[in-house]
Amino acid sequence: MIILGGLAALGPFSIDMYLPAFPQLAQDFHASASEVQLTLTAFLVSLGLGQLLAGAVSDALGRRRPLFVGLGAYVGASLLCAAAPSVYSLVAFRLAQGVAGAAGIVTSRAVVRDLYTGAAAARFFSLLMLVNGLGPVLAPLIGSQVLRATSWRGIFGFLSVLGVVLLLASRLWLPETLPAERRRSGGVAQTVQGLAELVHDRVFVGYALALGLSVGAVFSYVAGFTFVLQDIHGFSPQLFAVAVGVNGVGIVACSQANGFLVRSISPRRLLIAGLGSMTCGGVALLAVVAAGGGLAGVLVSLFVVVASVGFVLPNATALALADHPHVAGSASALLGVAQFLIGAIAAPLVGIAGSRSAWPMAVIIAVLVLSALTAVTTLTHAPSPVAESRARRIERGGRY
Repeated sequence: MIILGGLAALGPFSIDMYLPAFPQLAQDFHASASEVQLTLTAFLVSLGLGQLLAGAVSDALGRRRPLFVGLGAYVGASLLCAAAPSVYSLVAFRLAQGVAGAAGIVTSRAVVRDLYTGAAAARFFSLLMLVNGLGPVLAPLIGSQVLRATSWRGIFGFLSVLGVVLLLASRLWLPETLPAERRRSGGVAQTVQGLAELVHDRVFVGYALALGLSVGAVFSYVAGFTFVLQDIHGFSPQLFAVAVGVNGVGIVACSQANGFLVRSISPRRLLIAGLGSMTCGGVALLAVVAAGGGLAGVLVSLFVVVASVGFVLPNATALALADHPHVAGSASALLGVAQFLIGAIAAPLVGIAGSRSAWPMAVIIAVLVLSALTAVTTLTHAPSPVAESRARRIERGGRY
């Protein structure tokens, strides 16, 4: 669980750790807020698309070998980011870093699906978030402390060291969970067929959209929060890191509550409750900004939005993967694509009005959380034709 949590946390660390350095990056490169946020967008796009490749390869070759290659490439890309001479070269190196880091995220979800399903998977994903949730808590705090001793370049140096540690730990202690007889050997055609099946499964699409849109709201918060607190309200990088850490603690607390509640309440009901809470927080944030409310209203509203992810992520992931054990890697990859592509589109829009307006962040978060709640309530209310067909085959003794 610790290793899988570390692999899943590689994304949050790569995203959150350099957030306190956004104003410093803008100053060093003489770049605008949107140009700095483009380094985040590049990482999110490549992290999403890279999961498609990593998922297909892991379904064909097993979980370990693609993971080792990805982590090795992540270390090299992180070192290149540390040496970037301009904001646009940093964008390019972040693209490479995202593609490489995708292997860890895909592997963490696929391994859980190899071993668990249903409520058991939701409980394990909740436990995984106990480790993974430390990323948003620790990453900004570590990043702000690194900034005391060095510059933003030292943050990417730290990420390269983290990649080495995860690579060594995975080689020593992470077993192979996909035996050879369960691997897909049909090449590109079979991979495309598996992806097409997933895309045509209405229930899978509903859970994937709910997950992607809600996580996209969190990425909008990630992209805008640093400028709202530091440029508008005058927070130092260290105080900003504390605020982000508090929200991260909220994610961990809700995910552990979810792990307890899922024993007696269905994952779908908990998912809808989490999305409802996110929607309340998003609408409240928009109302606070529209009314010219103070910092307290913004902080409370964003805490509700971010903490509720602890109910959304484990349940949406478990429910989406439940009917697709034969393509767990590809299904995991599509979930990642939904999250990171939506986040990549939303992140630069947050800075469209400059670094001294909270309006774009509030509007985008409210729209995304409302859309996520709509997706799960309209698309997952009954079994999809794909799921019903699979259930009939199982009843007849057929294979997946």
